[in-house]
Amino acid sequence: QVQLVESGGGLVQPGGSLRLSCRASGSIRVIYAMNWYRQVPREERELVATITSGGSTNYADSVKGRFSISRDNAKNTVYLQMNSLKPEDTAVYYCNAEITPWPYQYVKNTWGQGTQVTVSS
Repeated sequence: QVQLVESGGGLVQPGGSLRLSCRASGSIRVIYAMNWYRQVPREERELVATITSGGSTNYADSVKGRFSISRDNAKNTVYLQMNSLKPEDTAVYYCNAEITPWPYQYVKNTWGQGTQVTVSS
């Protein structure tokens, strides 16, 4: 069974930095796009950043210039480097990826369990 496991969340002061990690485990054939979403209570989940299998990236306007997404294909891991954090970045951050499990052909949209990021003084 393919799983995504996030780590790296926590409490940080405004202006600080955090690095989130998300590793895919299980029998994996292919990992396509990998994404980071975030969600605050009573609001819809927001797409924060995307990285394709080829390394192309895209960001929400609210995080451009502050957040950076990267991936290590050898480790099946995606990262989110978050700098200059603001209180409004406080949310549960979710990892998401499009994965084809071995030995199948279909693509499964897979979610991690989420990790809390709190930006507060």
